[in-house]
Amino acid sequence: MPDTLKCDVLVVGSGPGGYVAAIRAGQLGLDTIIVEKDRMGGTCLIRGCIPSKALIEAAEKFEQAGVNASGTSELGIKAGKPTLDFAQTIAWKDGITDKLSDGVTGLLKHANVRSIKGWATFTNAKSCVVDTSDGPVKIKATNVILANGSTSVELPGLLFGGPVISSTEALDLTEVPKHLAVIGAGYIGMELGIAYRKLGAEVTFIEADARILPGFDKQLTAPVAKWLRDHKVTTHTKAFANSVTSKAGKNTLNYTDKDGKKASLVADKILVTVGRKPCTKGWGLENMAIDMDGPFIKIDDKCQTAMRGVYAIGDLVGEPMLAHKASAQGEMVAEILAGHKRTFNPNAVPAVCFTDPEIISVGLTPEHVKEQGLPVDEGKFRWAANGRALTTGTADGGGFVRVLSLKENGRIVGIQAVGKHISELSGEMILAIEMGARAEDLAGTIHAHPTMSEAIMEAGFAALGRPLHST
Repeated sequence: MPDTLKCDVLVVGSGPGGYVAAIRAGQLGLDTIIVEKDRMGGTCLIRGCIPSKALIEAAEKFEQAGVNASGTSELGIKAGKPTLDFAQTIAWKDGITDKLSDGVTGLLKHANVRSIKGWATFTNAKSCVVDTSDGPVKIKATNVILANGSTSVELPGLLFGGPVISSTEALDLTEVPKHLAVIGAGYIGMELGIAYRKLGAEVTFIEADARILPGFDKQLTAPVAKWLRDHKVTTHTKAFANSVTSKAGKNTLNYTDKDGKKASLVADKILVTVGRKPCTKGWGLENMAIDMDGPFIKIDDKCQTAMRGVYAIGDLVGEPMLAHKASAQGEMVAEILAGHKRTFNPNAVPAVCFTDPEIISVGLTPEHVKEQGLPVDEGKFRWAANGRALTTGTADGGGFVRVLSLKENGRIVGIQAVGKHISELSGEMILAIEMGARAEDLAGTIHAHPTMSEAIMEAGFAALGRPLHST
C-alpha cells in the first residue's frame, strides 16, 4: 500500500448518505474511497431503521398470534397459545441486517469504490489518517463528503451502561424485559416501547412534554394514545427522569412527576430515547476550518461547507435527521462533483412513525398553515369508510387521511395520515407535493378498488368540498 492514498472523492461514513454518495460517485467515474469504522450500512441499517422495523414486525405477529389464542379474534381464527424464542427473533433480525450490509458492500465494489475499514481523523480539510487493523493509512482527497451520522443523547443522571440502554442495545437484548421504562415518548421510544409491549413486557413511558409524540399534531397521535390505553401502557407526561439506583438486582428509576413531586418505579431496563446528536467529536473537525450552525455543520443549498471541496450530509447538517434525507443529499453531492448542476431544495421530506397505528406526515400541517397565515381547504377521509381498511384492521382505532390544499389554486401543501400498515402509502403523498399536484389531481386520478390508496383520492374529493364516501 502506498504511503498516501489519493482519490477524487473521500466519503467518511457508510450510512444511507455516505454509501449512496460513494456509489453514485463511482458510477459517474470518480475515483472514490469510503471509510467506515464498523460494518457497511451505518446506524440506520445496522442499529436503527432496519433492525427496529424487523423487531416491530415480529412483535406484531406475536401479538396477533396471542389474540388468536385468546379466542377474541374477530376473524374466527383460533390457535394455541404462542411461545417466543427471543434469541431466534434477534437472530432473524440480525440476518436481515447482515444481508443488507453485504449488499451495500457488493454495490460499492460494483461501482469501483475502494472501501477502508477504520477510524478516520482529519489533519486538515482534505487529508486524514485512518486507523485500521493493519496500521495507519493516509488519504488525501480532492473532495470530501462528511457523512459521520449521529449518536444517541445521554441524560446526565442516566448515562448508558448496566440497566440504562440506548436504542442500539434495545435491539440486541437477549430476553424480553419484564418491565421496560422508556425515557422519551418521541418516535424512537414509541416504536420500541410498543414493540416490547406486544412481546409481553410491561412498559412505562416518562415524557417531559405535555403529550406523546410532540413532533406530530394531536389528531394524528390520538389513535396511538388510545392503543397505549387499551394495552395498559402507563404514560407519565410533564415528567422528568433524574437517576437510576441499583441494589440487590433491582433497578429503581427516580423521576419527577407532572406535579413536581418525586416518584420512582422499578424496571429491568431503562431505555433512554431523548434524541440524537451529530457525531462531530473525535475525528478532527476542528482541523478543517468549517463553520458550524449550533451543534451542526453549516452548509449551503449544495451541501457544501465553508471549506471549498468539503461537503456534509445527513444527520451532521441538521433536522430532519432522517435516512432518506441523507440519501438524497448524498446522491446530489456526487452528481455536483461530477459536474452536474444540482441543489438540495425538496418541497417536503416525509416523516413516518412506525407505531401502532403508523403515522405519516408530509409537508405542512394544520399548525404550520395557521402559523403562516395560509388559507387552506382541509379534506379528511376516515379509514372506517374504506373497504380494504376494514378487511385489514386499518380502520380500527379511528385513523384517517388528511389533505391540505391552498384555497387560491388547490395546490396540495400537506398530507398526513394515521392507521395500521399505511407507511407504504407515503410515496404517493410525497410525489403529489413534490410535483405540485392539486386536490383535483388526487380526486381525478382513478385508484384501484379495493385498496387503501383510495383514501387519498377520497381525501382529495373532500378537500374540493365534494366528498363521495364520507359526509
